[in-house]
Amino acid sequence: MTAKQRNYNRRYPEEYGFFRTLFYMCFLCGVVIPFMKIFYTYEITGKENLPTKAKSGKFIYTANHVSIFDPPMVSMAAMRPIAYMAKKELFVDGEKLSWLVKRLGAFAVDRTKPEIATFKTVRDILATSWSLGVFPQGGIRPYGKLDEIKKGFVVIAKNAKADIVPVGIEGFDGYPKLKPFTRRNVRLRIGKPISYKLPEDVIIYEWCRQIAELAGYENCMPRPEGYEPEKTAV
Repeated sequence: MTAKQRNYNRRYPEEYGFFRTLFYMCFLCGVVIPFMKIFYTYEITGKENLPTKAKSGKFIYTANHVSIFDPPMVSMAAMRPIAYMAKKELFVDGEKLSWLVKRLGAFAVDRTKPEIATFKTVRDILATSWSLGVFPQGGIRPYGKLDEIKKGFVVIAKNAKADIVPVGIEGFDGYPKLKPFTRRNVRLRIGKPISYKLPEDVIIYEWCRQIAELAGYENCMPRPEGYEPEKTAV
């Protein structure tokens, strides 16, 4: 009889301690950054918008979703440990990325139904030095229009009282080529933090507005009545 597989939708503060943080940052500096330098011509802008508060972990990093490389690229742009929400299928034993996804602190979510465990996990992660990572598009989407954005990231932000940092992934032109002296391109652009205290529709519109500007999308979300962009940043 095989042991029951753990449900990774519930993770605890002690799982985000010194050794996992060390592993994460070593992976980021020893694997992700060298990989990007070898296979990509990349640029990171907007670092002045990164949180500098003493407890800088209590933020949610949110980006458009164009490839499986997005989580490590966003972490590289922020240069901090970020626990990402990931579809539960990635945590099944035997799944190609399962081992790494678990050890890098990601947690499972069921896209069809929100669970109380998700909110508890978010609360516990944000009580540590780690930040949270969410992709509001709900999955990998091609460049183009920003519409049908999942509002779960706003619910989570308000529940956790955590501000949202938009990150635009622009110009990603594909996965690496195994051709000598050939690099792909990508630009990572960090936007201004958005306060969780704003109304839900304003947060969604402001996220879409910034991502559209940072990553070159068309914003199809309706503009909230009385919306004033200059008052949305923290």
